[in-house]
Amino acid sequence: MGKGTFITFEGGEGSGKTTVIPRIASRLEADGYETLVSREPGGVASAEKIRHLLLSGEEEALDRYTEVLLFAAARRQHLVEKIIPALEAGKIVLCDRYLDSSLVYQGYASGVGVERVREINLFAVQNWLPDRTFFLDVPVDIGLARIAQNAREENRLDQKGRTFHEQVRNGYHFLAAEAAERFRVINADASIAHIEEEIYPSIREMLV
Repeated sequence: MGKGTFITFEGGEGSGKTTVIPRIASRLEADGYETLVSREPGGVASAEKIRHLLLSGEEEALDRYTEVLLFAAARRQHLVEKIIPALEAGKIVLCDRYLDSSLVYQGYASGVGVERVREINLFAVQNWLPDRTFFLDVPVDIGLARIAQNAREENRLDQKGRTFHEQVRNGYHFLAAEAAERFRVINADASIAHIEEEIYPSIREMLV
């Protein structure tokens, strides 16, 4: 495994991951650490093409098992091209979504089954797992309202019903309890500055 530190950020729609990650990266850089910020699905050219296919909603509805395989394929390419080289160079990798998103969205909320999705993704990542995962937990209504307020471009996942998003939140709580050593649950019904102050000390303690 690499010499770096692999940190992932998870949460439902509108949880604030994408906003807080660059702030954390800036603080780490200011403290003298080399960082890499990336996202899933995507992060590298081929995986971004898969992201468009998965999230744009322009194509016909994909079979849910096809979705699982496409997410895993994008993850593998992203890992090999970008994450592993950064970790082997000793960098701190901050990734917006990773394997846990597939377990929750496809395995738990879409009904494919967490263990089925886990098996496929463990094959894809070959034991490259995060050192720490921050689950930014926010009530569904607040998260969806943030998306509407921020005028972020909606993706296909945003358009799923409230029940689906409640299942996503429940799925994350299930995973956080299952892997309590790795997960840190952050109350994301707060300002971005407050969320940042909850997360940053937890990262710094890993680096001592």
